[in-house]
Amino acid sequence: MKKRAMHRRVDGETKVEKLVITGGRPLRGSVRVSGGKNSSLATITAACLARDVSVLENVPHCRDVLVLKEILETLGARIELKHGRMKIDARPLYATSAPYDLCRRMRASFYTAGLLLGRMRRAEVPLPGGCVIGARPVDFHLRGFAALGADVTTEHGFVRAEAKRLVGTNFFVPRSSVGTTINLMIAASLAEGTTVLENAAREPEVVDTAVLLNLMGAHIKGAGTDAISIDGVEELHGASYTIIPDRLEAGSYLIAAVATGGDVLVEHTIPEHIGALLTKFEESGAAVERDPDGVRVRAAGSLKAVDVDTAPYPGFATDLHPPFAALMSVAEGRSVIRETVFESRFGYVDELKRMSADIRVEGDAAVINGIPKLTGAPVEALDLRAGAAVVVAALAAQGTSEITAVENIDRGYEDLETKLTALGADVKRVETTEPPQAQQRAG
Repeated sequence: MKKRAMHRRVDGETKVEKLVITGGRPLRGSVRVSGGKNSSLATITAACLARDVSVLENVPHCRDVLVLKEILETLGARIELKHGRMKIDARPLYATSAPYDLCRRMRASFYTAGLLLGRMRRAEVPLPGGCVIGARPVDFHLRGFAALGADVTTEHGFVRAEAKRLVGTNFFVPRSSVGTTINLMIAASLAEGTTVLENAAREPEVVDTAVLLNLMGAHIKGAGTDAISIDGVEELHGASYTIIPDRLEAGSYLIAAVATGGDVLVEHTIPEHIGALLTKFEESGAAVERDPDGVRVRAAGSLKAVDVDTAPYPGFATDLHPPFAALMSVAEGRSVIRETVFESRFGYVDELKRMSADIRVEGDAAVINGIPKLTGAPVEALDLRAGAAVVVAALAAQGTSEITAVENIDRGYEDLETKLTALGADVKRVETTEPPQAQQRAG
């Protein structure tokens, strides 16, 4: 994916990009997913703990990765990314304060707090930004840093953490937070003594980060379970590692295939990482074939509505909730998707309703009455996964949809339109002029 300027001014006008999708075409063929975006953000940061050079393979060329690369470069690291291969020279990393204008763009920028505290014993990091999908407080991270012996304060939009020494501790991770688990693993790898994270997140991205850290000389046991033990070491060295496939990208293409009545093989994915989704496909009537290096889905005939409760891994991923809601919008019957992780995940609902979906929010659940066909409409990708929802809906709909705010989609999906086009979809990325009223709203 080429690095794009999503909003630029030309002769006084603001130019923006949008996706134009003409739906109603069953997706067919095979698609290879990129490396895990969320896993890359964690492992790239972890690699900078070592005053050394590391090489990561299968790194996706998406906006979040490019923003993190820029953040780490402002801290002094030298990073090259070409054809999925990232070379990280963290020897010259020197700064302890992360840039506000970059960190505000995404949640995972807060991993730099664990990095700087672990390596430099001092961190000054802005409170992060990212998708507006509900409370994701950094309080959990801060409690963990304090438990390791850091003096932590928050003021003027920045978190400041400092410690003469970090000392191992026992820490209960609230809500099995993935971000907290990873951030504390990073910091504790260079602490004195043993840290035990209880109620730790079990997500594959946690395991991926632990595997890399162990290759760098860390002593981490139990990743993938709810109890992780980290024996701190004095220093780490560089390593080479290949990032796991992106389970959320894989899930999105599979959902799109089923929604369009297609037949698609998603290559280079790990079926166990999306087991809960595949089970729901089978309950709905889609055919699923699991392979060690991929998953094939076939949707012949009508689909039955199924209920879903999101949950931490290995449960149904919250990030697949919005695109799955788009799928259930064209299934027979009534489905309920209960959101247990992020209370404000429902921003996509009004966008799907523009496309004729019969969907409403009741408390922590989306109640969906399936209809035979959605209709194309102008919609907005309000956040990364809401963007996936409107793309799925547009692919399944009759007529043409125009999707704006595609920069949100580009945060986590590499070459989306290229991959969908290869599966037979009618998808184009076009540049247009933003009207003055839209410019005012964006400001």
